[in-house]
Amino acid sequence: MKKEKNMDIHKPVKWGTFLKDVFICSLGAFGGPEAHYGVFTEHLVIKKKYLNEEELVELIALCSILPGPTSTQTIVAVGYKMGGPMLAFLTMLVWALPVLTVMTILSFLYQFLDSMNISQDGLRYIGPMAVGFIVVAAYQIGRKVVTDRLTIILLLLGGITTYFIRKPWIFPMVLVLGGAASILSSREQKLWNRVKVSPPWGYLAAFGIFALGSIVLTLTWDNRIVHLFESFYRYGYLVFGGGQVVIPVMHSELVQANQYMTNQEFLTGYGLVQGLPGPMFSFSAYAGGMAARGNGALFQVLGAMAGGIGIFLPGVLLIFFIFPVWEDLKKIRGIKVSLKGINAVAGGLICVSAIILMQRSGFAFDNILVTLATIALLFTRKIPAPLIVVLVLAAGFMVL
Repeated sequence: MKKEKNMDIHKPVKWGTFLKDVFICSLGAFGGPEAHYGVFTEHLVIKKKYLNEEELVELIALCSILPGPTSTQTIVAVGYKMGGPMLAFLTMLVWALPVLTVMTILSFLYQFLDSMNISQDGLRYIGPMAVGFIVVAAYQIGRKVVTDRLTIILLLLGGITTYFIRKPWIFPMVLVLGGAASILSSREQKLWNRVKVSPPWGYLAAFGIFALGSIVLTLTWDNRIVHLFESFYRYGYLVFGGGQVVIPVMHSELVQANQYMTNQEFLTGYGLVQGLPGPMFSFSAYAGGMAARGNGALFQVLGAMAGGIGIFLPGVLLIFFIFPVWEDLKKIRGIKVSLKGINAVAGGLICVSAIILMQRSGFAFDNILVTLATIALLFTRKIPAPLIVVLVLAAGFMVL
């Protein structure tokens, strides 16, 4: 890469040692990007000293500007910093592959319960619990992104618009409009200051080829796996803010529009991923597998692979393209300014997804009780998320 000279020089690291440390991070990374950053700081910065806190914060800022799985892009960028593109790719595999494999297996959960004659009613409280997780995420993200009158308006407009218009195209549109509103309202000068860069265009070309190629294939070939890959790839390059933000987009298209799975099945997967370490985007393997049911186990595994690869690929290609020229790109103020409006709209999407999923879960007394208990436990922070999932599963099978 031509721009490697701009990056900080670090002592060479043993790839095996570094990847082992990435795997340790993946085992302890519960709770979404904010919690993941704490794990990165503790293990990669303080304990192993691969980089300093300032460098990590800078990488987090870079990845926050990009669409896709923020914490995954951050740790991939650390791998790039330590050893270039190949180590970054291996970092991605070590970080995400374990939980993607587990979520692929969990996509067979309903078939397994049927084959064992076990009642699916035991999973009924996972949905209400998942609503509790989304309510807490909406509160936490809303509190962070609402900083002034403009962000309040954008949050409300984003939420109201997507509540009444549940079409896949509405989500990227309101996010783009939020970013544009933030730029137009900014009083800063020279937002689009010119910088000289020499980016690795091959990665951007690959990004575009996958995006356009998958769209063309869906228009010319009626194949479920191809359609799933295009959908999840699109989620990966149109969604900012991590796993919580992509959930309402997935729900609208996979459950409401295409009816690939029921609301309960969708919420079960989302609830189960809360109890697993690693990136929340791994939910895509479960959703892809569920959407490909009915044509054999191999076809279902291919659907899970289409979901997992599709949703992570654009974000990884973008970080491979942008990281080598970050020192120059971060001087463009317009990129950072637009993120304020994008995040505000994303907060509105999450708030509305909590409302819609709560409506679809039903307002039975026990469902409401599970949702409220989940919210209370999450706010106390005394019981970790995996234990909450185990407790709710136990309650579901005990109270049949």
